[in-house]
Formats: sequence, C-alpha cells, structure tokens
Amino acid sequence: MNAEPYPLLQLKRGEERRLRAGHLWVFSNEVDVAKTPLTAFAAGDPCRIVDYTGRELGSGYVNPGTLIAARLLDRGGHALDRALFVHRLNVALALRERCYDEPYYRLAYGESDGVPGLTVERIGEVVVAQATTAGIERLREPISAAIEKVLSPRVLVWKNDSSARLQEGLACYVEGSAALGGEPVLVHEGGLQFAVDVDEGQKTGWFFDQKGNRDRLAPYVKGRSVLDMFSYVGAWGLRAAAFGASEVTCVDASAAAARQIARNAERNALSDRVDAVTADAFDYLKAARSERRHFDVVILDPPAFVKRKKDLKEGALAYRRLAEAAMQVLARDGVLVLCSCSYHMPAAALLEGIQAAARHLDRFVQVLEPLSQGPDHPLHPAIPETAYLKGYICRVLPA
Repeated sequence: MNAEPYPLLQLKRGEERRLRAGHLWVFSNEVDVAKTPLTAFAAGDPCRIVDYTGRELGSGYVNPGTLIAARLLDRGGHALDRALFVHRLNVALALRERCYDEPYYRLAYGESDGVPGLTVERIGEVVVAQATTAGIERLREPISAAIEKVLSPRVLVWKNDSSARLQEGLACYVEGSAALGGEPVLVHEGGLQFAVDVDEGQKTGWFFDQKGNRDRLAPYVKGRSVLDMFSYVGAWGLRAAAFGASEVTCVDASAAAARQIARNAERNALSDRVDAVTADAFDYLKAARSERRHFDVVILDPPAFVKRKKDLKEGALAYRRLAEAAMQVLARDGVLVLCSCSYHMPAAALLEGIQAAARHLDRFVQVLEPLSQGPDHPLHPAIPETAYLKGYICRVLPA
C-alpha cells in the first residue's frame, strides 16, 4: 500500500536539509504553515512530508502542539501499517540476535531503529513496549500486531507512563500486565536472574543499556568490598557479588527497591555477601565518611541530573559533588565507577567533574575505561540525541 492518501506537510525553503542528511524530526518553525497549516492536523495524524518544491521526503506523523511537529517514519512510500513495523522489528531483531545469546535486550530503540517514539524491551517471553509520542500511540494496533508476528510473546505490556507523553498531550497508563497473573518477570543477565516490576518499576522495568558496562566489572571487584549507589533492583551490586566481590552494599532511596534487592540476592544465593540499605545517596555517603567506612569500589549510576539544557550548570555540580563524596569513602587504591544518563551532560563535562573532585581532595585519578550504551541502543549518526549514556571506570589514588 502506498502512502499517497496521507495529507501533505510542506517545509519551508532550505528546511529539508536535516532530513536529507538523515535526521527524522521536523520542528514547527520549519513547516510552511501558509501552504500546510499545522492546525489542520490532529495529534498523531499521518502525513507525507515534502520539501518547498513539493518533492516527497517520506511519510511520518504530526503533532501540531509540540516543538517537534513531525517525525519521519519511512522514506520509501510505504503505508504506516503492520507490514512496515514487521520489517522494522525484523531488522532490529537481526542485530540483537547477533549480539546477544539470550532474548533479554532492547529490541527497538526509537529513531536509531527507524521507529521514532517507540521503545520495545524483550524480557524473555514478555515484551514491554512504550509509546512516547501521539503518532506511535495512534499506531499502537499495527505495532502490537507486528510484535505478535515477529516475537509471539506470551505477554505484551504497554507501559505508557513516561513523562514525555505529557508533552505530547497523552495520558499515562499501563496495559496488559494483568496477563502476567502476578508472576514475577525475570531478567537473565550474567548468569543471574533479576525479578523486575514492569508495572511500578523504573522505565520499562530494567536498564539494558548498562549490561555491557556491568559485564566489565570482573577485574575490579573480585575479592573487594563494593558500594553500589542508586542500586534500583541490584543489577550492578549483584553482578559484582557474582564476580567474586567479598561484600556488597546496595543503597537506594526506595524501600521497595531495597526489598527487591534483598529478594534478588536470595534468588541468586548471594544474600551472604549482599546488604540492601534504604537511604538517600548523599546522606549515606556523608554518614559513611563520618564513620570512617571505606570501600574498594564505589559504583554511582544515578538518575539524570540534567534533564534540560538549562540545568547543565546545576547538574554538572551535582555529579561533581557525588564523585567527591564517593572518593571520600574509597580505599586508598580504589575504583570509582560514575555514569550519567543525561543527554545534556557531555562526557567531557562529566570527566571534568571527576577531575575537579579529585583535585579538591588532593587525589590522583586514572581513567581505566570509558563507558557508553550497549549495541541494543545503537547511535544514529545524524541524531546526536540518541547518544545519552556515558561514564568512566577510574582508579583513585592519593596524590
């Protein structure tokens, strides 16, 4: 089926350059509203995007009420239907099956997999999908059919509770989780099993983007004491314990998360070496310093401190203060792992914060490994926004 029936969205002269270079977004000020008024569209309406001469650039969907007025889904004249999404998911699946031995990964990563506004996580026989735009919300039915065709999941959950939906004028909800029948959803990683809550848990329940980084812990933690801050359900901490850490303390501000850490430790026969604590990160680090407690390895994987560009100065300072507090509880020859999932926090600025913290404490830092998101979160070279995760494994020594 050709996309011919879709109404036109025409761009101003010269505004097609980013799309021709590979980007998928159209901003509201790039639309020729005299010829194709945005007010003629409802949120999520399909469209054909054309340049100022009327030459077609592809098909996508519109939201007239947001800064990103349209997103491009296809450049080949295809309809936005089940067949298109089956193709997109099969292409995405081919990469994941090449990179991973087990079906636990992010299957569809928005723009980088040609499906802007859509996230799909594969957790064994359970699939958790998330629509963050009005266009994808409108296309839920063909997307669900495509997921069923490609993966045949036992359960498909739509976890549409992202704050990004509010900007699109969409309600938040979770649908489909009742089919789990109260059974825990288990993520397999590194030979361990982690029970996650797809209803109430963070994001879609798990952070697959850090899997490769957690895989790299082994040489740094064996026989060492480890402090895992912002632990969520214990991914970093339990992986450290499985790699042979002598003792692991997992800290999270959520009491529910701490309980889940304890359950996951028990599930993997690691309870004897894993302690779960409910506490604010900065408060815990301050108390540990005053009590002169030290750890060989400190892992910091906090939520985003820089959600908007204007928050960069304040957020960068928060990362620096966090690094400084962690260094104060590190053993003399300790390892610090610090990550940021803030797109607006450049990797260079994160490293500058680590160095500033070290100099303030008269420490010497060696960067051992830079960290980034895994191959199930591929970067789109024309869309810098797809590169968000960065981090460093550092050795911290007395000056």
